[in-house]
Amino acid sequence: MIEHNIKALLLGAALIAAIPACKSGSDQTESAGQEQPTPDTTAAPVETKAPNSDYKPAFKGQTRAPGVKTTTPLNITVLTTELEQPWGIVNLPDGRFLVTEKKGNMRILGADGKPQKKVTGLPAVNSEGQGGLQDVNIDPQFASNRLVYWTFSEKTNGGNLAAVGRGKLSADDTKIEDVKVIYRVTPAFDGTLHYGSRIVFDKEGNLFLSAGERSSTETREQAQALNSSLGKIIHITTDGKPVANGPFAGQANARAEIYSYGHRNPNGLAFNPATGDLWESEFGPRGGDEINIIRPGKNYGWPVITYGIEYAGGKVLSGIQQKDGMEQPVYYWDPVLSPAGITFYNSDVIPEWKNNLFIGGLSSMHIARLVIKDDKVVGEERLLADEGQRFRALTVGKDGALYAVTDGGRLYKVAKK
Repeated sequence: MIEHNIKALLLGAALIAAIPACKSGSDQTESAGQEQPTPDTTAAPVETKAPNSDYKPAFKGQTRAPGVKTTTPLNITVLTTELEQPWGIVNLPDGRFLVTEKKGNMRILGADGKPQKKVTGLPAVNSEGQGGLQDVNIDPQFASNRLVYWTFSEKTNGGNLAAVGRGKLSADDTKIEDVKVIYRVTPAFDGTLHYGSRIVFDKEGNLFLSAGERSSTETREQAQALNSSLGKIIHITTDGKPVANGPFAGQANARAEIYSYGHRNPNGLAFNPATGDLWESEFGPRGGDEINIIRPGKNYGWPVITYGIEYAGGKVLSGIQQKDGMEQPVYYWDPVLSPAGITFYNSDVIPEWKNNLFIGGLSSMHIARLVIKDDKVVGEERLLADEGQRFRALTVGKDGALYAVTDGGRLYKVAKK
């Protein structure tokens, strides 16, 4: 897949009205119990284009939920246009931001969004195709240990693979020290697509990693293979070891670090602050982009079941959407959204957004807001659609504003007026 490859026309920065959202992590708080507005179930969906297929959803509301509209007055500001293909963003404890750039740089931005320092000392990346320096997160004890974790594509003798690095941010914020690669997604493959590559911390301080199946018809079947890391959600310690008592621990011909399988290209991970569940965004082919709730040991079906079709047209394998023993997505899109980073809004600043899910859209060039009730999507809104940007990653500041980075090098702040 080419990330539903539509080249964005990067339009001039505009000051309009739109949204906020938040970076996933184990420090999300429970809902304050505020009453959420009830969406109008008779409203038309935001999607008006014809789907790629005649596939039918498994249940009502699985796709094309009723449209909703934010009522809170909002401001949007472009804080910088100086980033170079940013991929990941995380908040630092003092209000600044740590951002990765695809070609291998890491930058620290001030709380005002202005670039401050470049961070050196990172291992080489292969930035061809969809590869490069990708996601970034900080240790839950960062304030005392200054440990940073990141994902990147690495070239090896056997091909390219996604890897997880760990290191310590120097006292002057200019270098990553004591670098160690703690995990590699294997087998390697001679291709540059579908690395997946988001990382989040669970409440015990362990890491979840999303791993793509590398796109090729040669490798896509490995999403179903338990002796391969491809097409999986991986659960590891901060030393890269399997978390104890995983769903496949002790099973013959299965990797103990696998948490779930049957994924295509999972590009977003976030914890739902209301339930503690891990949610995931995943690229389909032509159609079939998904939102899933990740449960231990579950099979999410790719490439056996999908709501998408092949890029050239025609069915994927036998063209089925449901099968016993395989999980249904909570929500899917056809045509595609191209869902990149996701985050739940866990601030009280905009009450109507409490516990809503926000998704960065690449080829769709907007941020999707999903209103969720009882683990189902009951409303969808499109935000920043006039900006002409591919939204790559999102985080929420302590001020309750959304910060979003785009492939075009921008950092947006969206705040309550």
